[in-house]
Amino acid sequence: MTHKAGFVNIIGNPNVGKSTLMNALVGEKLSIITSKAQTTRHRILGIVNGDDYQIVFSDTPGIIKPAYELQESMMDFVKSAFEDADVLIYMVEVGETELKNEAFFNKIINSKIPVILLLNKVDKSTQEEVATKIDYWKKKVPNSFVYVISALENFNVESVFYKIIELLPESPPFYPKDQLTDKPERFFVNEKIREKILQHYKKEIPYSVEVETESFVEEDNIIKIRSVIMVERETQKGIIIGHKGSAIKRVGTEARKDLQQFFDKKVFLDLHVKINKNWRSNERQLKRFGYKD
Repeated sequence: MTHKAGFVNIIGNPNVGKSTLMNALVGEKLSIITSKAQTTRHRILGIVNGDDYQIVFSDTPGIIKPAYELQESMMDFVKSAFEDADVLIYMVEVGETELKNEAFFNKIINSKIPVILLLNKVDKSTQEEVATKIDYWKKKVPNSFVYVISALENFNVESVFYKIIELLPESPPFYPKDQLTDKPERFFVNEKIREKILQHYKKEIPYSVEVETESFVEEDNIIKIRSVIMVERETQKGIIIGHKGSAIKRVGTEARKDLQQFFDKKVFLDLHVKINKNWRSNERQLKRFGYKD
């Protein structure tokens, strides 16, 4: 029996549903999901194994025009997704007409590897709108296989999954068959905390935040975690903490519940806030947080 394996990389504009699709395909909530743009900052791998295949899915940040060093690093993750893909998933939603980066779009339409174009959020559109958009994207990206889906409702996702397996090259697996992701436990702790900050804080606060887990100690019945929320200014620290600590307590409580479900074990979460001035534009700090090699 032949074995297939390959990297399937998901790209697209912010908020088109890439992370929702990734989680649906992998069957685990690896990528955090919020209504805010730029929720995904890193390139996250999710590994799906069958007897005769291994699919290494890759969720990437939404394509934007970078405004500062952190966003430049995020776009580097997208560039790398073009370089090692065996199958490229280009995700759009019904209202879209173009990618926010012409150079990336030219790479898609000139791709030498298979491209699957997914028209997402069809549950929010009429049949006439969807039909018009299918025709539009078939002409716009003629080298692609076009599917309509709803990642949130899991509509037609299974058809896409089988198409991916069909397109994969023959190859031995890249990772052990019991491995789910390339990221360590601390990464998912950081992301769960950051997800709650994205959900509960407004304006620039979520984008000025980075989370670092300083301690992760797993015992028989509990995981003890100490994490630090980094902000850029003193005023941001006060907002994160809130009146008498109420805001950070809510973040900690909600993140702890999610982490207990993720790790299937009781979690004690100790949260702190520190100032790390201008970390988004500091190359050394970006390396520290895993945004640069």
